[in-house]
Amino acid sequence: MTHEAMRAWQKANGQAPAPPWSRAPKWMKEASVASVTWRINNPNATASAQHDQWMAQKTADGWKFGKTKDAKRKTHPMMTPYRSLPVFEQRKDALVNAVVDALR
Repeated sequence: MTHEAMRAWQKANGQAPAPPWSRAPKWMKEASVASVTWRINNPNATASAQHDQWMAQKTADGWKFGKTKDAKRKTHPMMTPYRSLPVFEQRKDALVNAVVDALR
């Protein structure tokens, strides 16, 4: 459900949406599950903490900052501190929290 909410958010905000869950690559599914699990275990965490969790997971998986998102090169433009994110991306982290909270 969270994955599909992110797809809708991306589409509504003019971004290319991630593939549907059924076609999402394994690394993307694992990241979604880890984010949901983290939120369930940390229900009072802030959106910035959600982003920190995501960055820690990505870093552990070998990802680094890059101008474009590239799964083969493991680069992502949002591998930056929360305070440096565009407001649009900060709101996406808050949306992850809200969707998980609503489904608990």
